[in-house]
Amino acid sequence: MNSNTGANGYQGAFGSGQPPRQDDDASGEVGKALLVGFLGGLVSAAGYLVYKRLPDEQRDKINNQVRSMVQQRISELRENFNL
Repeated sequence: MNSNTGANGYQGAFGSGQPPRQDDDASGEVGKALLVGFLGGLVSAAGYLVYKRLPDEQRDKINNQVRSMVQQRISELRENFNL
């Protein structure tokens, strides 16, 4: 019989002096990632609904601002990577 086997015949991390399995840590991290993803989706959906209710001129202004910001970022990346 194994020396790590308890009275019930179960060999586990409890009382065996071994650290807890990393599977428990990984599943906790996956759960957190899923929660963050779900909340991000809810915020995105709410933002989209608000955006769709804006008047046309405000939507056009937002589109122009986003386009100019993306163009600036692309030009910065091109400068940094010499493309």
